[in-house]
Amino acid sequence: MGLKGFEHRLERLVEGTFAKAFRSGVEPVEIGRKIVRAVDAGRTLGVSGSAVVPNDIVVYLSPSDLDQFHSYVDALARELAEATRVHAREEGYTFLGPVAVALAADEALRPGDVDVVAEIAEGEGGRVGSLTLPDGGRVALGDEPAVIGRLPDCAITLNDAKVSRHHAEVRPYGDGFLVADLGSMNGTTVNGLPVGEQALADGDAIGVGSATIRFEAS
Repeated sequence: MGLKGFEHRLERLVEGTFAKAFRSGVEPVEIGRKIVRAVDAGRTLGVSGSAVVPNDIVVYLSPSDLDQFHSYVDALARELAEATRVHAREEGYTFLGPVAVALAADEALRPGDVDVVAEIAEGEGGRVGSLTLPDGGRVALGDEPAVIGRLPDCAITLNDAKVSRHHAEVRPYGDGFLVADLGSMNGTTVNGLPVGEQALADGDAIGVGSATIRFEAS
């Protein structure tokens, strides 16, 4: 799907709330095009033979453009990061660390100008992964296990009677991650099948109670 798919996703951002943020003429699609070009141009051959691409991205705008939608910056950065992950998945790219997009001001830029700097940044332990929650939130994975359960001390807290207090955890395993059931009452599934422990692959659906949590190796 490439650039066209990236643009289609970002075009949806100009609807509703985001439409108010871009009266200056700078639009998400324009920023998205710059990110795609920077990611594509920065790809390099990884040890496994796959294309490794930049994951640490900074978008520079003129101070006046950034000021006009300062209250939308965090939401826009999240959407741009998500679109970058999907673009990489469609193109078969891999990352060495979590995808992060930041927007910053550059005094040298004029209104309407966009500059993108994209670099490859390695994640903790040389592995990368995240969990996408049912509400669309995202939890980045690192060297510490991410516990899923009902208690507030869990990395992912689910208000569900079918979920045990400490139900399951996702922890580092080799150069990736695995999910392990923690002796829960109702069990844990991966792609609909019950598991005790199982290594996770990109796109795997972890079932905990009535919730589905998706693992992404990006």
